[in-house]
Amino acid sequence: MTIPSTKSLKIIKFLDSLSKISFGRTRTTSVVNNICVTCGKNASEFKDALSRKEYSISGMCQSCQDSVFGV
Repeated sequence: MTIPSTKSLKIIKFLDSLSKISFGRTRTTSVVNNICVTCGKNASEFKDALSRKEYSISGMCQSCQDSVFGV
């Protein structure tokens, strides 16, 4: 289980609402359950510590991070 990055309660509610509308799942629940908020696939393997930290922030798996930020 990954712990979502610390944010203010208002930001958490906003991000969870936005991700629920956009992807059908909340960022917080996705991160806690190691599921990608974007694609819904398993998000437990990352290429480095920075990518794992990004997951706790954005909720995106390695594949989705690579498609957004580049390989």
